[in-house]
Formats: sequence, structure tokens, C-alpha cells
Amino acid sequence: MSSISRRQILMSGAFLWLFAVAGTTLVAVTEYSTSSAIAENERQLLLRNLYALLPRDKLDNDIATDTHQLAASTLLGTETETSVYRARQAGEPVAAVFNSIAPNGYSGRIHLLVGVYVDGSLAGVRVVKHAETPGLGDAVELRKSPWIKSFDGKSLDNPQTSGWAVKRDGGDFDQFTGATISPRAVVKAVHNTLLYYQQNADMIFDQ
Repeated sequence: MSSISRRQILMSGAFLWLFAVAGTTLVAVTEYSTSSAIAENERQLLLRNLYALLPRDKLDNDIATDTHQLAASTLLGTETETSVYRARQAGEPVAAVFNSIAPNGYSGRIHLLVGVYVDGSLAGVRVVKHAETPGLGDAVELRKSPWIKSFDGKSLDNPQTSGWAVKRDGGDFDQFTGATISPRAVVKAVHNTLLYYQQNADMIFDQ
């Protein structure tokens, strides 16, 4: 191999190395500069969802960081640890907001935030993720229908156990025209979350 060919190979290798270093550095710098912005955006989205359930004047703590880790639970529909967000005012418990899952929606899992006041009544429910059919099952989402607000103020005693079902099944909650599976799944998941709260209220607010 001639000295010129060897020099060309070395130069090509050096250029490739420089490009690789430059590319890696650019990716690292971009990730570093955007990670904090992404984290803040995620925090603001979480706060909007939490404050949609709990008016700001009902709490004075940082609900996004006042959390407790809950083990996987059949009642919550979870298979891994999840966070429960705890609202307090003057140090006293006000409400807990659960990450719950309705596992049997028409198109799969329906992810919920379920807010429960300390007295066991519902502050509210919001669907945060789903794959339900547009125009049918997606009416569980607030921007598509006010149906999800029908849970506000409900509790294990209001209605009684038999009422925690859609009307087609003899319960108190409306179903959607042409779509019963999605609301049925959400009603059951919300009721199960209230049962979970009843069984674990002391643990949830344990410091």
C-alpha cells in the first residue's frame, strides 16, 4: 500500500470520527437543553388535569409533588406502581387523585384520573388516555361530551351499589347511543376506585 493511499485512509477515518463526535455532541446538547422544558410542560399538563378536578382554593400544597406510591392493584386496574396525588389545606387532607385504569374498554384500556374527597365523595373524573372509537366510545372524554361530569359528587352510598352501572344494566348512569361498553367500563373503574379509597384512606394520607 502506497503512503498516499495510507494517508487517504487515515484522513477518511479522522473525518468519520469527527462527524461521529460532532453528531453525538449535538444530540447530547439538544437533549440537555430541551429536557427541562419537556419536564416543565409535563408538569403543567398534570397540574391542569389535577386542578380540573380540584379547585385551587381547596388546597394550598404542591399537589404535583405531594404523592404516595401505590402498589399494583386490581381495584385500580394497575399492574405497576402508580402515584396518588394528595391535596391538603393547612396541612389537613382534602382529597386524593388516583391514576386508575378501566381495563375493558371497547378498544382497550381507558386511563383515568379519579379525585376523591376525604369524605369519600367524588371530586370528579377525567379520561386522560384512551383508544375508543371516534364518535362513539370517545364520548367518555370531556371535550366530546359532558357525560364524565355525571360522577361529580357521587359516592359509594350515592347511588347504592346496584346503581353503579349503566342504565342498560339496571344502573343510574347513561350509556351512549350505539356504545355501551366504554361507559360501562368507566363506571366500574370509578366504583372500584372508591372501594380502593374506602379500604386504604389512612395509608394514602400517611406521611
